[in-house]
Amino acid sequence: MASQGFSVYVGNVPYQGTEEEIGNYFAAVGHVNNVRIVYDRETGRPRGFAFVEFSEEAGAQRAVEQLNGVAFNGRNLRVNYANK
Repeated sequence: MASQGFSVYVGNVPYQGTEEEIGNYFAAVGHVNNVRIVYDRETGRPRGFAFVEFSEEAGAQRAVEQLNGVAFNGRNLRVNYANK
């Protein structure tokens, strides 16, 4: 069974942001396993939020502490622990 990652919810993501850009940005606070932008089922457009999964809890904690409210591509991100 794969090891459980530690995910954070990232709100207010710029619609033009890519999973790669978000991953690179969040890599400053910890090792990023996965980034998943959530898309609208009907339109196929991004819904403005994503989940970033870290390999360690400390990375997720630093993301919440250091990146919540920080500007990314012109928008202030909302970063919280993701509810499983």
